[in-house]
Amino acid sequence: MGFFSDFKASLMKGDVLSLATAVVIGGAFGKIVGSAVDDVIMPIVGLLTGGIDFTQKFVTLDGNSYADLAAAKTAGAAVITYGNLVQAIINFVIIAFFIFVVLRAAEKARKKEEVVVVAAPAGPTQEELLTQIRDLLKK
Repeated sequence: MGFFSDFKASLMKGDVLSLATAVVIGGAFGKIVGSAVDDVIMPIVGLLTGGIDFTQKFVTLDGNSYADLAAAKTAGAAVITYGNLVQAIINFVIIAFFIFVVLRAAEKARKKEEVVVVAAPAGPTQEELLTQIRDLLKK
């Protein structure tokens, strides 16, 4: 087989297609969760913490004080934006929770399928069939 034939065969395997599908769906799922965190959860967290916007939390490394993150970046100061880290951690926890819920539901569905599947009654073996044919031929 040539290089392109091998490449085509590799791409057409079910595992590669499943992985590609999972990556695309995962990216879309990440955007949905990101929007949920940014647009729904973080405002609620901000409300509960007295209006704190975590994305604007930072520490400057040059020792100067700035009014906000934009002013510190405009001044060219080195800043650690720990608020973005807090938001990324919240995103991760929410994504992990949703994945856990989906996997748990899939496992429960799989267990129900396994219970529902009933083994068909075993028929005669090949040897028994051959014996019956032999007996019929003798008659």
